[in-house]
Amino acid sequence: MEGYKRYAIYYAPEPGPLADFGAAWLGWDAETGKTRPHLALPGLPRAVGDLTRTPRRYGFHGTIKPPFRLAQGSDIGVLHRSTAALAGQLRPVLLERLTLSRIGGFLALTPGGDSSALAAMAGSVVEALDGFRAPPTDAEVARRNPDRLSSRQKRLLERWGYPYVMEEFRFHLTLTGPLREEEAEATRTALGPVLAPLIDRPLRISSLCLFGEAEDGQFHNLHRYTLSG
Repeated sequence: MEGYKRYAIYYAPEPGPLADFGAAWLGWDAETGKTRPHLALPGLPRAVGDLTRTPRRYGFHGTIKPPFRLAQGSDIGVLHRSTAALAGQLRPVLLERLTLSRIGGFLALTPGGDSSALAAMAGSVVEALDGFRAPPTDAEVARRNPDRLSSRQKRLLERWGYPYVMEEFRFHLTLTGPLREEEAEATRTALGPVLAPLIDRPLRISSLCLFGEAEDGQFHNLHRYTLSG
C-alpha cells in the first residue's frame, strides 16, 4: 500500500452487477487495477471514453473522505490499521435506492430518500482520520476555487481540507465529466434502461475502501473494510 501520492476513503460497490457496470462504463476497474473495454451504448452524444475522461482515473466510487496526502510522519500501515478499527465501530447504512441525477453539470448516481445516516457516517470518518491528512498546499486550495465557495464552505476547506464535507456532504457516484444540457439528457436517456434494474432497489453500504492514487494518476482500491459496528 506504500508508494501512492494520495489516499482516500471511498465507498465502492462490492463485486457484482453494479460494480461491473461502473468499471465497464468508466473503462477502469480500481479493484483489479486494470482497464476495461467501455460499455457500448447506442444514443450517446459522444464516445463513452470522452464522456467519462474526468471520472475514469478515480474509479467507480462515492467519496467518504476526499483524497489527501499523508501528513509528515504518518505511516500508511497505521492509517490502514486505524481505518480497520474505525470500520469495526461503524454500522452499515441502508439507502432506499440510487437515482440518476445531474449535479454540478455532470451525471451521477445519488441517494433517493433519506441519506442522513450516510452523511453522519461520512462525517465521523472525515473527523476520525483527519490526523493522517497533510494540510493542502496553496495550489490545492486554489483548485477548489475558494472565491466561488460560500463562507461556510471556505471554513470547511480551511478546517478539513475540502469544502464539501460535514453538512455540505452530498454523496454521489460520478458517471461523467461536465456535459451540456442536451448532452446530459441524451446520456441520461441512454443510461436509464441499463441502470434501472441496478439502482431501483435498496443499497446496503456495508464496507468502505482505502484507495490510493498511483504516480500515473489512476486510483486503485487497496483494501476493503467491512462495517461491523
